[in-house]
Amino acid sequence: MKFIQRTKEYATFERYVPAPYFRRTFSAKEKVVTAKLQITGLGFYEVHINGTDITKGFLAPYRSNLNDYVYYDEYEITEYLLEGDNVIACIVGNGWQNALGGHVWDFDKAPWRGTPKLAFRLEMVCADGTAYCVESDTQTRTADSPILFNDLHYGEYYDARLELQGWDLPGFDDSEWDFAEEASTPLGEQRLCSAEPIVAASELTPIDIKKYHDGYIYDFGENNAGICRLKIQGKCGQKLLLQHFETLVDNQPYFMNFRDYPEQRYQEDEYICSGKGVEIHSPRFTYHGFRYVYITGITEEQATAELLTYMILHSDIKQIGGFVCDDEVVNKIQEATLRSDISNFHYFPTDCPQREKNGWTADASLSAEQLLLNFTPEISFREWLRNIYKALDEHGQLPGIVPTGGWGYMVEGGPPWNGPAWDSVLVNLPYYMYIYRGDTATLREAATPIIRYITYLYSKLNENDLLKIGLGDWCQPNRKGESDYATPLEVTDSIVSVDIAKKAMAIFDALGMVEQKKYAEGLYQRLRKAIRKHLIDTESCSVMGNTQTGQAIALAYGLFREYEKEKAVLRLVELIEEKDGFMDTGVIGARVIFRVLAENGFADLAYDMITRPEHPSYGNWILRGATTLWEGFWKDDTCKILSMNHHFWGDVSAWFYTYLAGMRINPSGNDVHSVCIAPCFVKKLSEVKAYHILPDGKISVEWKRIQSGIILEVIAPKEVKITFDLPCDFTCTKNEESGGKSYYRMEAVQ
Repeated sequence: MKFIQRTKEYATFERYVPAPYFRRTFSAKEKVVTAKLQITGLGFYEVHINGTDITKGFLAPYRSNLNDYVYYDEYEITEYLLEGDNVIACIVGNGWQNALGGHVWDFDKAPWRGTPKLAFRLEMVCADGTAYCVESDTQTRTADSPILFNDLHYGEYYDARLELQGWDLPGFDDSEWDFAEEASTPLGEQRLCSAEPIVAASELTPIDIKKYHDGYIYDFGENNAGICRLKIQGKCGQKLLLQHFETLVDNQPYFMNFRDYPEQRYQEDEYICSGKGVEIHSPRFTYHGFRYVYITGITEEQATAELLTYMILHSDIKQIGGFVCDDEVVNKIQEATLRSDISNFHYFPTDCPQREKNGWTADASLSAEQLLLNFTPEISFREWLRNIYKALDEHGQLPGIVPTGGWGYMVEGGPPWNGPAWDSVLVNLPYYMYIYRGDTATLREAATPIIRYITYLYSKLNENDLLKIGLGDWCQPNRKGESDYATPLEVTDSIVSVDIAKKAMAIFDALGMVEQKKYAEGLYQRLRKAIRKHLIDTESCSVMGNTQTGQAIALAYGLFREYEKEKAVLRLVELIEEKDGFMDTGVIGARVIFRVLAENGFADLAYDMITRPEHPSYGNWILRGATTLWEGFWKDDTCKILSMNHHFWGDVSAWFYTYLAGMRINPSGNDVHSVCIAPCFVKKLSEVKAYHILPDGKISVEWKRIQSGIILEVIAPKEVKITFDLPCDFTCTKNEESGGKSYYRMEAVQ
C-alpha cells in the first residue's frame, strides 16, 4: 500500500495541526460483486464508504512500535458500493505516529514521529468480470477536519463550526481541497491486525450532578475507561471543556494523580458548538480513565442527565467466568477486578487508563491467570506477544513497556525499568494460555524468544550466580514510595528467574524441544543452588530480608525441600503475625502469598488478610468506595493518591476461583481437559458459586453450608475428567451424565 499525507507538518503543544480529512473518489461502471479494502492509518483512522462509517472500532488499527509492525485492517465492502460514483473517506488522528502525550516515556522522541499518514488499497470485481484497483495516491483530496487537536493521553478538541456536511458522500464538491502528498513508507513489517477491536461495550448515565464553581461535576458512580457522548443544543461558538478524573478530595475534583507530568492539560476534551440545533458528539481518537467529569461552559438549563453519557470502551473480549459468594466485600473485590481488567484492555493489557495507558509487562504477567479465567484475551495476548518478541534487543533484553519508542531498556548508569519480574510476561502469557486453553501454537512462537531471554539471564548472573538487575516488589504498603522495597532485589530477581526457567522447561517439554529444555534447566539448577546457598537460611527456613514477599515466593516457586516446607510456612505465618495479620507485600509477593497460605492449610488467614476492613487490605479499598483496584495501599492522610485503576493486584480473583470455589484447571499442567475440585471451605463463608467456560464447555462449582454440613455440586462437560481433593469425607449422592454434562452432588457432615 502507498502512504499519503496532508502535509509534512505535525502537531505540537505549541502549534496544533488539525486531523486531516481524506477523500478518494472512483467510479464503478457495473455492479460490484466483490470488493476488499485494506487500510491503515498512522496513527488512528476512521473510514467511511459512501457516507457509512465501517470502522471496526475505536483507535483502529492498533498501537505498535512502527519500526517493528505497521498494522492494517481488511473490510469486505461490496454491500456499500454503488454503480457509478463512490468515495472512500477517512479521518486520521495522531495516534502512535505523533504521540504528544506521555513525555515521561519519550514517545515524543520516537524515531518514526511525524504527520499522520494514510494508506489503502481497494480491489473490486464487477459483474462483467472486470477487476479494478483503487489506491491511496496523489489523486486523493485532503482538507482540515474540525478535530483541532487530538492525543491519546491529553484529549481531543473539536470545533463543530468547521464541520463540512456531506464530506464523506459521493457528489461532495471537494474541488477546493488540496491533493495529498506522497509519504514515506514506515519501516515496520505490514501485518493484518488479529486483535479484537475496541468497542463501546456499555453505557452509564450520571447518578449525580452538582454545581461546582463555574461548572458542574457529573458522577457516573463507577471508575471505568472510555469517553463521553455529548448531547447539547447550544449557541454558535459556545465552548465546553470536559475534564475527566477519578476521585473527589474534600468534595473537589482531584487531578494530581495523573497530572504530575510535563503538560498540565490531561484527559480534557473541548467542544465548540455550531449552534445548529441538537448536536451529538463523542471524541474519536482518545479515551480517558474516570468516574467523574467536571464540565464548564454550560448553563444551568443545559446541566441535565442527558447532556453526558459515559461510553465504556475496551477491547471486545468476552467474559467467560464468574464468581459470587455470600460475602459482599468479596463480591465487590471481584467486580472491581473485572472492571479494572476491561478498563485496562485496549488491544493489550495496560497499567492504568487515566495516566499512562502503557503496556507494562509486569502488569500483564501478574494478571495473566485471572484474565484467562475471567475473559477471552488469548487472541489479543498472542498479537501483543508478537510485539514483545520484536522488542527484544540484540542481547535478549526486554523494555518495561511494549510498545515503546526506545524507553524502558536498562541503560548503564540509568534507573532500571524492567527486570525478571517484568520480563516474565514473555513466559507467563504463553504458559498460562497453554494451561487454560491448550494453546501450543503460541508456545511455538514463543520458544525462540524465550531462549534468547534465558541467554540474557545467564549473562547477567553475578559472582554468586544470582541476579540483581531490575525492578523489585513494587508498591509495598506503608513504604516511602512505589520503588521502596523491603525485600532485597537480589531475592525477588533471583527467585522470579527460577520460576521463569521452570516454566520455560515446561514449555519446551510440551513442544518436545529436548536441548532447549536442558538449556533452561541449566539456569534453573544454577539459580536454585545459589539461592539456597546465599539467600536461604536452611536451619530456620527463612529467606534473606525476613519479609512476607521473600518467604512467599520461595515457597511458591519450590526453593524449599519437602521436609523444610512446614517450617517455612510457619515462618511465613510468623511474618504475617508480626504485621498484626496484615499483608505487607508489593505486587510480586501478592501474586503468590494467598495461594501459598491456602495450599498449606491457612486459607482462613488468607481470606482475612484480603477482606479485613482496616488498611492495608482489599477490603479497606472497598470500604473506602473503590469500584476498581487501586495502584497502591495508601492511607488518606499519609500518601498522595496514585492511580485508582490498576489490575496488577487482580490475581486475588484467580484465588477466588481456584481456592474458594476449588476450581483447579489442568492441575497436571499437561491436560486442559481435566479439572480437580478442591475447595477451601473458609469458615466465614456459607455459600460460593463459580463458573468458567473451558475449551470443552462450561464448568460450574457451587458449595453451601446446611445445618448438617456442606453440599458440593459440580456440573461439567462430559469430556472433562473431574477429580476431587476434599479436606473432609464427602458422600457422593448423585453422579450422572445427561445432555452432554456430568453432574456431581456430594454431601459432608460437619
